[in-house]
Amino acid sequence: MNSKIRDRETDKLFEGILQLKTVDECYAFFQDICTVSEIKAMAQRLQVAIMLYKNYKYSEITEKTGASPATISRVSRSLNYGADGYMIVLQRLSNLE
Repeated sequence: MNSKIRDRETDKLFEGILQLKTVDECYAFFQDICTVSEIKAMAQRLQVAIMLYKNYKYSEITEKTGASPATISRVSRSLNYGADGYMIVLQRLSNLE
């Protein structure tokens, strides 16, 4: 666990997120807590992770998502050397597009 981000407030945030039961509830919560740009950036990073997981080339990912090479590289580094958070989600998603 990354001790740099873990604290009581962050635990409470994640506990709150785990209380959400539907996609509509997630939209409502994240629209209240994040800016549209922050939500779009997180969605883009997940799409990049999905495409990297499926072995797409960086150029294909940039073309389809608009993500910069720096963003793709950062996501790739997290996939390969991170805390396995992306992998947990990728393995649990049933509809990887």
